[in-house]
Amino acid sequence: MSLQKQVMEKMKEAMKAKDTVALQALRAVKSAFLLAKTETGAGDDLTEDQEMKIIQKQVKQRKDSADVFLKQGREDLANPELAEIAVLEQFLPDALSEEEIEGVVISTIEGIGASGMKDMGKVMGIVSKELAGQADGKIISQFVKKHLMS
Repeated sequence: MSLQKQVMEKMKEAMKAKDTVALQALRAVKSAFLLAKTETGAGDDLTEDQEMKIIQKQVKQRKDSADVFLKQGREDLANPELAEIAVLEQFLPDALSEEEIEGVVISTIEGIGASGMKDMGKVMGIVSKELAGQADGKIISQFVKKHLMS
């Protein structure tokens, strides 16, 4: 079942359960799906990759907002964002541990013979594609920098 159908099913469940937090998060994703479909050049249906990227973007937006709210001491605003993240993450593959991410980075660097920061873009591209949906770009970037500088 496509992610769009899964989101719609969860929306129905949230409506029946009167779960406003889940409903708000799922409606935002549905809206993002519709927006992506109507963009110029987009086909009728989104690929699974596109759907995954949309959900990742929604999660990232909420994480960034929650971080800002927590830095400002506004837990009342951060908690709904964190609750929505939990709802959305059920549609993403399980995140990898930092050790697993680092292992992929090291093997990619060795595999392509990268040596130095000039190869960072190449390594980031390969690792990001391989770990799509399973790792945050910031974490990948940190490990790539760490291993290319050493």
